[in-house]
Amino acid sequence: MGRMPAPSAGRFVALRHRDYRLIWAGNFVSIIGSQMQFVAINWHIYKLLEGTQLSVDLLGREFALNSEALGLGGVGLARIVPILFFALVGGTLADIVDRRKLLVLTNGAAAGFAALLAALSFAQRDTVWAIYLLTAAGAATTAFSSPAFQSIVPNLVPREDLTNAISLNSLVRQMATIVGPAAAGVILAASNVGWVYAINAASFVVIVVALLLIRSRSGPAAKDTGLGWAAIVEGWRFVRGTRIIWGSMLLDFFATLFSSARTLLPLVADQVLGMGAQGYGLLATADAVGSLTAGMAISLRKDIYRQGAVLLGSVAIYGLATALFGLSTNFALSYLFFAAVGASDTISTIIRQTLRQMMTPDRLRGRMTGINQVFFMGGPQLGEMEAGAVAAAFGVPFAIVSGGLATVAMTGYIAWRYPRLRRYTSATMVEDQERLAQAGA
Repeated sequence: MGRMPAPSAGRFVALRHRDYRLIWAGNFVSIIGSQMQFVAINWHIYKLLEGTQLSVDLLGREFALNSEALGLGGVGLARIVPILFFALVGGTLADIVDRRKLLVLTNGAAAGFAALLAALSFAQRDTVWAIYLLTAAGAATTAFSSPAFQSIVPNLVPREDLTNAISLNSLVRQMATIVGPAAAGVILAASNVGWVYAINAASFVVIVVALLLIRSRSGPAAKDTGLGWAAIVEGWRFVRGTRIIWGSMLLDFFATLFSSARTLLPLVADQVLGMGAQGYGLLATADAVGSLTAGMAISLRKDIYRQGAVLLGSVAIYGLATALFGLSTNFALSYLFFAAVGASDTISTIIRQTLRQMMTPDRLRGRMTGINQVFFMGGPQLGEMEAGAVAAAFGVPFAIVSGGLATVAMTGYIAWRYPRLRRYTSATMVEDQERLAQAGA
């Protein structure tokens, strides 16, 4: 049986590498801006639709619908359509072009879309459809930048420091998700929403500068691969044929499809808890606080041995905490349950990402990440649509509770359907890596 590479001494060892440190710091600033905009768009849509009436006639009876909930669900649709169209192409591009240059271009475009949102808001020409359109445009840039970013990280650190780098990426996202929503809540309560969008545009400029400063010039990972259907199929066959990766992607997709409570936070904060904009911004930090706590704990560990069991257990807790969050009418309890959602999600995310990156050859990392992006981002965005539609018809608590319970049930099914995932350990990962190497992967 093979042995895992010995980890470098000390904590946060990935930050010792200059290029990774630059991209890590730039990503921190960029995610703060993106999280601010995420919160702002949901609140912006909610306020634009507040008080509007919507009803449907069904079998001779008129049913009143919650237009704010439907509008928030529409944000999910605006985000998922570009992902479905461009994620596989973006993943393939991340393998056949210079990943650093691709990231510079996509983040520059994202800065332009955020600046346009700011301009429309300041000019008071903001409409629901304009926000949807620019949200979709921003999601399209993510479809190209996310595979490139995740694929470039293993090129910036030694293999033995990769788990730590992935943990630190998760940690920086959690810290930014605490700072971003809280800052957005303050700005939304005191000023024009356009300032949030302007700050996000500036944050993308920071990550572009960091990318321009890194010295790594590895070039395309798959030099003999062209942008075509055959390249996409090659990536799909690898993912579909590697049952551990495939099972983890299915688990990710269904968990986020059913337990997407975040898009309903404006309704929870305002209508269920009676808190308003600042309360909404504070509640939006809860999952990030839980995530930060879990991420810090994992970053200080050398490894998680029983990875499969911990992965499945954390997703089950994610669903249960979501259901309890939907039942709560007390702010303190709601904050606690939503923090548990974030903590369990972070644990499962770190395990999934480490597993996939370690098992995937560099020449296929972009395509694997592009396929995963359909699951990783498609699940939450479709979940926003599902949650908005269910909340509009049956109420916010029912939408959140039913989604959480469905996640628990689906986790049980995945555990039964994929026994190798359930029994997966660090030692199993080494065996799979050796098998793939012998097969010429």
